[in-house]
Amino acid sequence: MQTPHPSTKVRKQRGNNSRHAGGHSSPRITTELDLRIGVFRQPAMHTPVLVLNASYEPINICGARRALVLVMKGVARTEEEQGAILHAARVSVAMPSVIRLLEYRRIPHQTRAISRKNILLRDRNSCQYCGVILPSGDLTLDHVIPRSRGGLSTWENLVACCHQCNRRKGNQLLHELTDMKLLREPRSFSLHTSRHIMRMIGSADPNWRRYLYFESDSELEFVA
Repeated sequence: MQTPHPSTKVRKQRGNNSRHAGGHSSPRITTELDLRIGVFRQPAMHTPVLVLNASYEPINICGARRALVLVMKGVARTEEEQGAILHAARVSVAMPSVIRLLEYRRIPHQTRAISRKNILLRDRNSCQYCGVILPSGDLTLDHVIPRSRGGLSTWENLVACCHQCNRRKGNQLLHELTDMKLLREPRSFSLHTSRHIMRMIGSADPNWRRYLYFESDSELEFVA
């Protein structure tokens, strides 16, 4: 089966969520529901997909485009669908919500590679200065200590940031600013962190919940 051409279209079967609008001059309190919405409020080909090992153990979150490639290459199969259909020239494919690898992969219990995707996932698609929740395409990465001043691209020095805060901060250090501070200390992204995020997101999604070991409503309340 061929991978769909970039000109393929996705027909949504559910209404689209409205995008964030307006400015944000001060930090706001966000709920876990806000965080889930921020992660899922993406273009159709970038919506998150839960990845299971062959043993049905949840091991990762990837974008819908990557999930489709894995399915079409025969590396994974779709376990749950998200409710949208990808229409290509020769085939129509249901967009996956959960996929399972067909061969077992050993997952090392160590810090994950630094990438834009992993930074945004760790920070729950929220600006780490003002707290606004945005789709991935509306966020950038900020070096807490700017590269021009010796800052490195490490887990502890990279955070998700909205464009407005990124412009305000510029190449300044936080102690040089009176109206900006980090909402939380950036830390490395371990497999434990990844699984916590999977459970946080999946607690609101019935397609994910059955694979994330929720046993009772009280456990859902604990995660939320």
